[in-house]
Amino acid sequence: MKPANTEVRLPFEAPIYELETRLAEMEKTLGSAKDRSDNASAEAAEQLRRMRKELLNLKRNVFQNLDPWQTVQVSRHPARPHSRDYLELIFGGFVELHGDRAIGDDHAIVTGFAHIGDEKVMFIGHQKGKNLAERTACNFGCAHPEGYRKALLKMKMAAKFKLPIITFIDTPGAYPGIAAEERGQALVIAENLMEMSQIDTPIVTVVIGEGGSGGALGIGMGDRVAMLEHSYYSVISPEGCATILWKGADAAPKAAAALKMTAPHLLRFGIIDEIIAEPIGGAHRDHRGVAAAVKAFIIRSLRELADQPREELLNRRYEKYRKIGIFVEDAEEAQAI
Repeated sequence: MKPANTEVRLPFEAPIYELETRLAEMEKTLGSAKDRSDNASAEAAEQLRRMRKELLNLKRNVFQNLDPWQTVQVSRHPARPHSRDYLELIFGGFVELHGDRAIGDDHAIVTGFAHIGDEKVMFIGHQKGKNLAERTACNFGCAHPEGYRKALLKMKMAAKFKLPIITFIDTPGAYPGIAAEERGQALVIAENLMEMSQIDTPIVTVVIGEGGSGGALGIGMGDRVAMLEHSYYSVISPEGCATILWKGADAAPKAAAALKMTAPHLLRFGIIDEIIAEPIGGAHRDHRGVAAAVKAFIIRSLRELADQPREELLNRRYEKYRKIGIFVEDAEEAQAI
């Protein structure tokens, strides 16, 4: 188990940290009790057992009842595993591929050959970075046009060699700078969507953290799309939506609720195919546990897609995205969605 980064404590996690502190003190008491007497040791051990059970129930209660804004906060937790963490925990034999043959190598998107189980795959994923230097190099996971161009080149390479494609989404959105716009950010993302709709090989996509706007969609069109339990996938960030509609980022919690961008909403709308459960307390508390769940989903999805004729695969992908969307004309009907 990988412990959470204690430097970042989300407000609603305060009771959990408090109980964990008490539990640590109790464990020290148990060590002292063993040196005194068997009776004292047995009593302390029972107290320790009850406290561990209480902590487990508390974590379960807190994380099963997160509101949309709290889910966004968890999805952004700096201790949450990123794409390179999953590469170490799930995949083997990773050989990184760089560059877009035009501008340069965008570190916000990682691409390369890898193994998962018995399958050879092409991996493509957003990377945010673990410290300030890495985050700056990766633009905090916000890719430039060359990042999406690099991703598409590797997808075409995968199709050429008949390799399945695995994409991991974790970005606040595509890089919003002037240089990115001058190099055709919107056009490159649109081209990726068009090309991915026709890539002649299975595509499995997992939203592992933030799924923001076109930056997420640029590598997000898959035959199987899943989200981790405490992630989000949205046309815009809550802060961006709040600034536009409520004229201030302070309304981000209200925007998060209105956007209906959490995994249960998107599963109900048919935008994703599956929710991958996270370990109790969130992925940031147990990297290996969440990696095992993600690996199981990917392997199962690849097996389901492997035997489909390629024409049928593409037709199903087309129909999958044609069916997305709910249109209403009545305000009361919209409120009920």
